[in-house]
Amino acid sequence: LIFLVGLLYGNNWFEMFMMAVSLAVAAIPEGLQIVSTIVLAIGVQRLVKFNAIVRTLPSVETLGSTTVICSDKTGTLTQNKMTVTEGWTGGNRVDFKELSVLPETLLLSSLLCTDAHLKMLDDGTHQTSGDPTETAIVDVALGMGMNKNRMDEQFPRVEEVPFDSERKRMAVINRLESGTFRINVKGGLDEVLSACTHILMQGNVRPILAEDIRAIEEENSRMAGAALRVLAVAYRDIEQIPGIVDAGSVEKDLVFVGLLGMIDPARPEVIEAVKKCKTAGIRPVMITGDHKVTAMAIAGDIGIYMEGDKAITGSELEDIPDEELYRNVRDYSVYARVAPEHKVRIVQAWRSHGDIVAMTGDGVNDAPALKQADIGVSMGIVGTEVAKEASDIILTDDNFATIVGAVQEGRRIYDNILKAIQFLLSANVGEVLLIFIASVFNLGNPLSPILILWINLVTDSLPALALSMDPAEGDIMTRKPRNPGQGIFTRGMIRRISYQGATIGLISLAAYMVGYRDGGNALGQTMAFAVLGFSQLFHVRNLHSNIHSSFRSGLLRNKSLLGAILVSSALLLAVLVVPGMMKVFGTVSMDTVHWLITAGLSLVPILVVELMKWMKINHSKDEF
Repeated sequence: LIFLVGLLYGNNWFEMFMMAVSLAVAAIPEGLQIVSTIVLAIGVQRLVKFNAIVRTLPSVETLGSTTVICSDKTGTLTQNKMTVTEGWTGGNRVDFKELSVLPETLLLSSLLCTDAHLKMLDDGTHQTSGDPTETAIVDVALGMGMNKNRMDEQFPRVEEVPFDSERKRMAVINRLESGTFRINVKGGLDEVLSACTHILMQGNVRPILAEDIRAIEEENSRMAGAALRVLAVAYRDIEQIPGIVDAGSVEKDLVFVGLLGMIDPARPEVIEAVKKCKTAGIRPVMITGDHKVTAMAIAGDIGIYMEGDKAITGSELEDIPDEELYRNVRDYSVYARVAPEHKVRIVQAWRSHGDIVAMTGDGVNDAPALKQADIGVSMGIVGTEVAKEASDIILTDDNFATIVGAVQEGRRIYDNILKAIQFLLSANVGEVLLIFIASVFNLGNPLSPILILWINLVTDSLPALALSMDPAEGDIMTRKPRNPGQGIFTRGMIRRISYQGATIGLISLAAYMVGYRDGGNALGQTMAFAVLGFSQLFHVRNLHSNIHSSFRSGLLRNKSLLGAILVSSALLLAVLVVPGMMKVFGTVSMDTVHWLITAGLSLVPILVVELMKWMKINHSKDEF
């Protein structure tokens, strides 16, 4: 359009062609892709310091939109440092802190049915390795005089049926000193109790009765209500090993021995992280394989489970059709006794409401849910390689608080990308508007192509990139998550780009007109170039916040931005005062008056934006 307008006014066609091409370059924020990519990459580096490794770059930005975090309990919300504190066997409670009678069968059966390892050190101390639940059993047994290594030698394991998430129990077969064999089983109460036909009471084995089951369940509920994780233990003596060793042949007709209750304390930082989640409009949800009562107790302690919330088990989940789950998913804060395949349904239910879901997982079977979620988060310590490959982010400390910190960083990165977009487009609108008005009214050529390209090179690169280093605003985790369906160009964004670009364009045009009047086209172009460049560099300071005054932010708040402004200013000044550069770019010297006019006009964007902030029309409600 400008090319055609110039021809209609009789201007040289080649000059107008060069102007049109230069203006096209000026209008397109070609640095935006580079800036946004580098901003995300810098965010990835920062997240490493927060113990989060990002595997997919776009997930850094998606984090800032997260509305739901579905988290495992053990190790993520808790410390994963199990300690056996209570037990129940033979109708009696056992306090392992004040033990008077050794519950030998309970300890021995549970100890033999573990895969944990015990290493005795020369200084008399010991180290354990393996699943935290099993290392807790090894530790408490050692304290009672039962050495895991010696017990394994005395009662060697000959067969086993490994634990799996569906059966929620494991079984081993050990050879006794008499030459017979004992099946030892441990697992969830419901799963173990369902395979028991007898019970060990006061040293005697007898058929299990309904009142025994009621007593066991009451004791289990009491422990679970105290936020203890409860394991059930059972055994069966056999003369010979079954021909086919599997769950069906081994885990049946068992003798119920008792319960072990162990505490896994919540991470102290998780309570604050959950509060921060709720303040930020993010719904934390607990998903665990533990008993429902235990899960509810721990979730209540850390603030996930509140009055009016509901908890649901995996078996109950299976009885609910998808439509009902989708409709009521917001009611549930705790999912207990959940198998990995249930996680996929939970993610789909939340996403059906348009939520952005982060899902944690560590096992092979968690991979589908991690893929299904908007943000798959795997555990770096206990996570399998399959889970890590399926995830977007790996937590090197397996800590829920790290997820919340990553969400905060994601919001900061998204904010800074928007700042860069606003800066680049408002500057480009100013350049286009300056030349468009001058062309339409045949006021001359306010900028030569080389001056346009130099301004773009100087102002579109370093300052925009330095904006990515802006620290987070104080309210970043008190705002609700942005609507994932909302585009970048909100009403507020369009308004800001328009009036800020118009301000830059009009003051540059004013500078050109003053210079043209006082010294012809060369001085007019010099003043327009100076005002256009310096006003953009001053304007970048307006973008620290769309609400608060820029004067509330010290110059050292973002040292990278200050450095970028100084370097860019030096490059602009070189074109204005260095003789060799002035000759190449076609600029001329300015006297003191014209320098003062240039400086005054360059400061106008700060005054205009400050006024718009004071009038509270620099943003719109649809952005927050």
